[in-house]
Amino acid sequence: MTTQYWLVKTEPEAYAWETFVRDGETTWDGVRNFQARNHLKAMRPGDAVLFYASVTTKAVLGTARVARTAFPDPTAKEGDWVAVRLSVGETFSTPVTLARIKAEPALAEIALLRQSRLSVMPLSKAEFARIVQLGRE
Repeated sequence: MTTQYWLVKTEPEAYAWETFVRDGETTWDGVRNFQARNHLKAMRPGDAVLFYASVTTKAVLGTARVARTAFPDPTAKEGDWVAVRLSVGETFSTPVTLARIKAEPALAEIALLRQSRLSVMPLSKAEFARIVQLGRE
């Protein structure tokens, strides 16, 4: 199977990049949007993920990998909510800010700009690669 590409968003106050780096792996839970849940269900081990810190930071800070496919969300009291396991990847030398993403013609159609409130979204291989390139500058 081919690698899929994703972006996950979190508020730094809820779960910071630095905490993820320290932990090395985390359960990505607490998602309560049906579209985002369906994206979690579609993730496969080895899929590539970008970690976006929202609200105050508004930047992609690094990469991760899907370590475990969807399983019942341990924080859900009811409903068909799922979580995945993510393992930490690379910390970018340069955070890729939302302003930088908006200014980049190759990222004009990225889901982050079209569905800004969605917390889990698919990316194309080219979008993922461009953001990684920007983060390494």
